[in-house]
Amino acid sequence: MITLCMIVKNEGENIKECLSKVVVFVDELIVVDTGSTDDTKSIALEFTNKVYDYDWCNDFAAARNFSISKSTNDWILVLDADEYVSEFVQEKVYNFVNDKSNERVVGRIERINLLEAGGANKKCTERISRLFNKKYFQYEGTIHEQIVGKDDKVHNTVSVDITIDHAGYTKEVINKTNKLKRNMDMLTKAIEDKPNDPYLYFQLGKTYYMLKDYFISCSYFEKALIFQLDSRLEYVEDLIETYGYALINSERYSDAMRIENYVDIYRNSADFHFLLGLIYMNNAKFSQAVESFLECTKFSHSKVEGITTYSSYYNIGVIYDVLGFREKAIEYYSMCGEYEPARNRIKARLN
Repeated sequence: MITLCMIVKNEGENIKECLSKVVVFVDELIVVDTGSTDDTKSIALEFTNKVYDYDWCNDFAAARNFSISKSTNDWILVLDADEYVSEFVQEKVYNFVNDKSNERVVGRIERINLLEAGGANKKCTERISRLFNKKYFQYEGTIHEQIVGKDDKVHNTVSVDITIDHAGYTKEVINKTNKLKRNMDMLTKAIEDKPNDPYLYFQLGKTYYMLKDYFISCSYFEKALIFQLDSRLEYVEDLIETYGYALINSERYSDAMRIENYVDIYRNSADFHFLLGLIYMNNAKFSQAVESFLECTKFSHSKVEGITTYSSYYNIGVIYDVLGFREKAIEYYSMCGEYEPARNRIKARLN
């Protein structure tokens, strides 16, 4: 019914945990190795005999499509070796793939990313397209490849009941695998071949952002924004938000105010309101900042943990602190629970 398709290279530390957590939920495992020099292949062979070698050609989509071609099932689930299934609601997922009306629909699974931020790891949740019918879909793009319809038509997506944990972009892992440098080189080459693709400019900007080179990241985000973008595309909201944070980190506070132009599009996003709050805060528009942070607390969930609760309350507390309203500041710090920065500020104010 469902085949797991993976492409791997030197994933000996990750692949066993990945495969052991997904094997009970799928009917077939396809592992394509692009040149491992460690024990990745021997570990994969403990779970499946369908392990294939592939000569790497600097094209992720080509490797993905090769893995898909080896599947005996139409429905494909794609994971990377550093992604581990934490939830798979079998009945609902099987109902989705068995429904003929979903053959031209792509399933979006929930991915919980572990990110390094401010010296600590923080969780960020997103939905990504990973479950699809190979009769109608394939991959496109040499790097940061995307699922596209074989007929080039715009396709619908729907959330499916699969959750994975992803640790691939913590600072430790990035330093170890040199992923960002690899991505930068591949994206630069891809832009030479496709200079009118805004998605590539976004990804290159994101790469520089993760390297904390915020000025250059802004320049690539701005190149992406020159194009007429469809706000319904998965990456566009990420582009707008990351651009806003890059402007803040570049201390281009007045320029960051242009993010206000997108409020009508993303008013249903707690993460967007949080970004607006930070922008207002850095432009000394404190009343608007408080309103934005309070708006965040009306939501039931956010992509980045804490935005609907302690992070927003903490920033409100800081604003009142700076303005000299000590009791009001302590009130909001107290609403942050066990959030250590807030507890430290309460101790400092009480002392």
